[in-house]
Amino acid sequence: MTDRWLVALDIDGTTVREDDSLSARVAEAVRAVVDAGHLVVLATGRSQSTTESLAERVGIRPEWMVVANGALVLQREGDAYVREHVETFDAGPALRRIVQGLPEARFLVEDATGFRRYTRGMDDWNLDHAEEVEFDGLTVEPAMRVVVMSPDHAVEDFLEIVEGMGLHKVSYAIGFSSWLDIAPDGVNKATGLQRVLDATGIPRERVLAVGDGRNDIDMLAWTAAGGGRAIAMGQAPDEVAAAANERTGTVDEDGLADVLEPLAAVGSVTR
Repeated sequence: MTDRWLVALDIDGTTVREDDSLSARVAEAVRAVVDAGHLVVLATGRSQSTTESLAERVGIRPEWMVVANGALVLQREGDAYVREHVETFDAGPALRRIVQGLPEARFLVEDATGFRRYTRGMDDWNLDHAEEVEFDGLTVEPAMRVVVMSPDHAVEDFLEIVEGMGLHKVSYAIGFSSWLDIAPDGVNKATGLQRVLDATGIPRERVLAVGDGRNDIDMLAWTAAGGGRAIAMGQAPDEVAAAANERTGTVDEDGLADVLEPLAAVGSVTR
């Protein structure tokens, strides 16, 4: 028997590979941790619908999910999820500043209902519940999440441009490719996970968080500061690994399974 842990899992680059494929070993390890009684929380920049879809592929129905990089916290009630907390912001000032520095950029804005408004060129994103708009149409509703893409820029150049913009009153993280994720000020995966801890009573020292991207830095640093296990994937950039206190193998090496299998093997949670 063991104590119950909150196991926070990033999705892209942690649970699934870059091509969105899912290792059978990783899926089995996640299910084993759930079956042992631990609280697995998917903590991701993805939308609610794509996070639920991934959970279904893994074969789990999480009690809680933190999506849109912490702007939306979901709790399962029966077969459906209810919105325990939603954060939105006026994305207009940030978008206008960004388009001045990146006039060829492509944009996607998700509102509090999950509806997405996007400009031309966002064809690789999930656009099932969305409409294409001109730039001025992006901000007709308060934003829960904003994505900016500039595929013509190298990541290092993109990072330099964005950091030189002086974005204020928003939280942002830059992805592996030249894309930018913007959330309300002070909102990130860690703030969403804190809400889950407050609701469940799991102590912070029993948080295990795994991630690989720059939008995982706050989550990993928060986990480590609370005495938990903050684990960076093997392919994580140096600044992400620096926020963690452990490192595992890469996503292609099933690094997540290397973390979860020993936890599941300890035995079932003491109730």
